[in-house]
Formats: sequence, structure tokens, C-alpha cells
Amino acid sequence: MSTTATQTQTITAENVLRLFPEVNASLASSHKVPTADDDLQGYDEEQIRLMEEVCIVLDNDDNPIGSASKKVCHLMKNINDGLLHRAFSVFLFDSQNRLLLQQRASEKITFPDMWTNTCCSHPLGVPGETGAELEAAVQGVRRAAQRKLNHELGIRASQVPLDNFHFLTRIHYKAPSDGKWGEHEIDYILLIKSDVDHTPTPNEVKDTKYVSQEDLKQMFKDGSLKFTPWFQLICNTMLFEWWDHLDQGLENYKGEAGIRRM
Repeated sequence: MSTTATQTQTITAENVLRLFPEVNASLASSHKVPTADDDLQGYDEEQIRLMEEVCIVLDNDDNPIGSASKKVCHLMKNINDGLLHRAFSVFLFDSQNRLLLQQRASEKITFPDMWTNTCCSHPLGVPGETGAELEAAVQGVRRAAQRKLNHELGIRASQVPLDNFHFLTRIHYKAPSDGKWGEHEIDYILLIKSDVDHTPTPNEVKDTKYVSQEDLKQMFKDGSLKFTPWFQLICNTMLFEWWDHLDQGLENYKGEAGIRRM
């Protein structure tokens, strides 16, 4: 899947409710997905339930301006109208500097069966995972990353302490999954180095694999494998340079204030 340009109409706190009636001006809220939702017919029951999760709706400068269900945020009809939300991507390396990859489960509604970085998800519009200023937002995505590493991969919080997540930068990208679903995110990039025990959750993760840089480059040459668009973007632009500096010089890449528009 290829990414697309992120130029869309500008969404602001002033116009978001007019453009997207399903957005809630409050962050801490629940968004119940109707049981007979035509958009979600035929999907895994647990994945449908997760579509009720509350994502943080943003303006183009990463300022929270409301919340909406995961479903609302991932429908291409809303994405094409500019709806944008906050996300994170975790890259977990072991003591041998191998990167832990996951293959998304077939049950996933967006980007099923694709290989990607260790964990990719969203901070929720709930206390502890939100934040308007960058420092607070980073801490929120760290908490969300710790939560989702446990949910998707069974990794205990004690093996991935909050302070061990290194925030590097944010990327703004848009990518379709199929004709109905896609992503339009400001994605916080987190690196962490830890030897962890992991047990994947079957309807979240189909497979996992530790890879060296050369292993990953060989995977990209295999035409039978598919990769998520955000993972491809990060690999094609920044990942291998960060990887080269995991043990020395990573400080030079941490805490970038700007947003990279992809």
C-alpha cells in the first residue's frame, strides 16, 4: 500500500464539529458503535469492539480538538475530508540490536496480514494518555505504548518502563488500507531497547520475528510479503540511521520538536 499526500482541508477547533458531527468536543468520552453497523458487518467481534475506542482528534499542528471513535477516525470518507488523529509507533530492540516485528492478524480491520514495527496504535482520549503540550503528549503516548505492548504482545510493563521509551519525532501521513478504511495520523515514534518475553494475542498478531538490519532489507525484497505504509515510510527515510546509533549518538535524534510531513 502506498501513502498519499497529506494535503487536505484544514480542520480546526472551530469547524471540526460542523464537518464531523460524530466528533465529540470532549476528550474523555465513550463512542458506542451500533451493533448493526453496516460498515463493520463480517469482522471479528473483538476487533469491532475495539472500534469503540476513543481516539484523539487533532488539528494539523497536533493540538487536540476533540475525540471520535476509532471507527470514525479510520473511515476513508472522513480521512479524505481531513479528519486527523494521534497515534504512536514503537520500535523495540533486544540486547543484540535486533528489531522485533509483528505481522498483523488476519482479523484486523485495517492493514490485515501486513508486517510492521513492534507495535502501532493510538493513545486514547482518556486521562493519562492525552496532552496538548509536547511533553505531556509524549508521556501520554508512552503510557499508551506500554498498555498496547501488553495487549498485543503480552509484554509486561515492568519490562518496558515508561522512562525507557525514547521519543524521536512525529510524522504526519495519510494512507488507504482498502476502499473503506485507512489512516491519517500524526504518529509519535518511540524507540526502546529491552529483552522482553512476549506472547502474541492471536486476533491482534499473526506472527512475530526478530530481525537484523540485513534481515529486514531481505524481507523487503521478498515480493510475497506486505508491509504497513507507515513502517515502509519510516524504513525508507529514518529507521536505519537511528538503528546505526542505538548504542552511541541516539541523543542527537531525540525530542524533535517539528512534525515531519510525509
